[in-house]
This record gives sequence, C-alpha cells and structure tokens, in this order.
Amino acid sequence: MTRSVQALAYARPSALESSQTGQLLGLETSGGLTPRGAEPHPRFFSGFLTSPGIAARGLLAVADVASTRYYQRTLTSSLDPVVTGNGDRLRFESFSGCCGVYARLDVLQDGLDGARTGHGTTNVDVNNPLREALSRIAGDDPLHLRVGPDEMAVTTLDGPVVEKKVPLPDRWLRGFAEAQVVSAGFDLRAELPAAEAVRFLRSLPRSSGNASRGARWVVPAGKTLRPTTRPVPGAVCLPGPERLVALQRVLRHATSLRVYGPVAEGAATASAWEVVLPGMRLTLTLSPDASRGFSGEGGVLDALATDDAAADAELVSVLLAWDPRIDTADLAEQSGLTVERVRAALTRLGTAGRVGYDLADAAYFHRELPYDADRAERHNPRLVAARQLAGSGAVVLDGDVATVISGERRYQVREQGGMLSCTCQWWADYRGRRGPCKHALAVRMVRRGAPVAGGVR
Repeated sequence: MTRSVQALAYARPSALESSQTGQLLGLETSGGLTPRGAEPHPRFFSGFLTSPGIAARGLLAVADVASTRYYQRTLTSSLDPVVTGNGDRLRFESFSGCCGVYARLDVLQDGLDGARTGHGTTNVDVNNPLREALSRIAGDDPLHLRVGPDEMAVTTLDGPVVEKKVPLPDRWLRGFAEAQVVSAGFDLRAELPAAEAVRFLRSLPRSSGNASRGARWVVPAGKTLRPTTRPVPGAVCLPGPERLVALQRVLRHATSLRVYGPVAEGAATASAWEVVLPGMRLTLTLSPDASRGFSGEGGVLDALATDDAAADAELVSVLLAWDPRIDTADLAEQSGLTVERVRAALTRLGTAGRVGYDLADAAYFHRELPYDADRAERHNPRLVAARQLAGSGAVVLDGDVATVISGERRYQVREQGGMLSCTCQWWADYRGRRGPCKHALAVRMVRRGAPVAGGVR
C-alpha cells in the first residue's frame, strides 16, 4: 500500500481554559490555504458558541470517527480533523482509519455568535487532554471559541512547538474523495422527528468487536423507519449499523434525523445519516459494506480519465471563492461550460480535496484539504493500469466494440446506452456498481484521444 507521512505542526496544543469572561476553547491550526494563500497557522473564528455543550459533543463525535477503525480494529494513529471556514459557517470533517465512515459537523450561522467566519481550510489539533475537557462541558454556560491563534500570538509565534506525524495511505485519500462523489448521488429518503430519531438510533447495535458483514435495509413507515429484508422501493441501505455509534453523543439534543441514499436497486449501497441539532448538523456517511471502504468504489474514475475534465477543473477552480454552496448553473455561466461539464469538473476537484458535498444544501462547497490529495489520482491502481493499456497499444477499436489485450487474455468492451460493459471478472462481479474496470477505462481514453503514459500490459 502506497503511503506518505503527513506532518502537522501546531503553535501549541489545543486546550479548554478559564478566562474572566468564562471558558475559552482554543483550537490550534496547522498549515492550510486561505484566500491570502498558504498560512502556517490560519485564523478562522473568534466568538461564542450558542450551544456550547452540543458543539463539544459534536466535535467529539468527529474526533471519534477519525480515531476509529470500524473493521479489523487495531491500534492506529489518526489524522486530526479538518476545519473549513466558509464565511457563514465552520465545518469539521474526519475520515475513519478503515476508510468506511466519513463524518462532518457543520456549525451554522445560528450556532455562532461573533465576527464573520474566515475562509480557508486546515487541520485542527484535537488531543487527548482536550477530549477529556470537552467531555466535561455541561449546560450552556458561555463558551468562547477561537479557531486559530489569538491576535496577540499571531505576531509572536516563533515556530511550531507541537508536531504530529501520521501515516497517510493513498487508499485513505481516495476514500475521502469517493465519499464526496457518492454523496452527490443521494436524495433525501426519510426525515424522522426528534423522538422517533432517538428511538430508532438507540435501537441499533453498538458492537465492541468488528462491525458485522452484510447490509440491512430500512424503509420509511409513517414517522419512523422499519427494517426490511430486501431493498423494496423507497428503502435505504444501512450497512454496518454499529458504525453510527458516534451519533449517540448528540442524540438527546437532536431535533430530527434525515436519511439520504440512492435509489435501491438490489445491491448494498452507501447511505448518509444526518442529525439536525440547534444551529448545527452532524452527518455520518457509511460505505456500502463495513469490510469495504470508499476507496474501491470507483465513482471518480470516469472523470479522471478525460483531459477535458482536467482542463475544465483548472478553469472552474479559479472561479471558486470558498463558497458554502457552489451553484453549478452560475459556474457554467461564468466559465462558458455546460452544466454537465461543470459537474464533471467538480467531481475531479473532489478527488483533489478541493470541494466537498453538503447533502442538506444538495450542493458542493469549496474547501482545500491540507494534503497532497492529487496522489489519489496519480496512484489509483485502476487508472494507472488503464493508462498503461491505452499507452501500449492494447486497445483495438471496432465500432461499438473494442478488444483489449491484457497479458495473455483478450477482453471485449461494448458500449450500450453510454455505458461500457466488459467480459472481465470485475464487470461480472460488480456490473458498474464500483465504477468501470481498467479495460473499459482504457477504451474510453483511446476513444477520447486522451494522452496516456506508455507502459507494459
């Protein structure tokens, strides 16, 4: 498995301290991007949280996901949560070590009381002493939140005094990207009021061992959800329900539960579970199987395989302005591209960590993850293999049918209704549910005339 080391440098540890005006939650930032460019310790917010106890529990839930492997649990280091300032809100994101659970806490404008939120993205230090302190916050006593160094410290920092070095596998990066792309295909399937949301979520298993295999299904029934043994119309997949355990931290404050997913068509699918809180939203997105992370889903490969999307993504990226909601129609008008090409460009930008997807808004949002997420594209095994096949002359086109020679085998790739099917085992197993196989990708590259790197078959 290809991996690198992500180095995080903080001016000091994040901490919860007492002050003359009450408690101060100081979240320290590492290097990140802002409208002014790269900054070693960006500052995004200084003000009060309107519901400090709930915000503390939501932040702990995000940290829980970052530090957990829900499948084949082992002791592992985790990457600190990512924080993004979008002008009217703060977003805290994390991704599990098993690459199967994505978490995000959106602290909205109603949840913040202070100066306008800054713009940019960085990692934020969440250490063990801070976790213990956050868990002790009770009630709604005033809590001042500072994201980034205070104004006095900005000019006096001599350099980082806290360093963390965390292994960062390419699989983790690809999974983070896939989670955004998969979410963009979801629709709202059910919304439960507070009492039913609490009852349903508390009825789910809270396994202390490995997450169970196989998928469960639930279907809306009045104001609640009932289990079903198969994906009937309107059903939502609940794969590894014990992976929703982090939501337990905020349940008693929930005002509703929203459930998102794709149209149920038989196979297990990913789904998203959003707890609505006063001035906040906490969302967990689950991969289709507890034993399989998002990195193998292949939802971004078609967008990565075209030069048009690469050029379009560069154009669209210049027009992004840390917007909390990206309007594709507006981007199309500004860029001169069609809405379809803008969407493909946003998919590609998602693989570079430059946009995320907000289900409640049904829109992408701009952020710049603080790591080299372009590696997810360069090292994607199917994409690399497809480029080698296309560059070595292994693809022979003949109308709607193409032959791909891979090793000693020949595969037939056929186009029907805009979809490429293949005679390989990957297609037989998944039939496009986990993205195109390397042979179909190679055919697509050759047909579109995309330049590829030469290589062996």
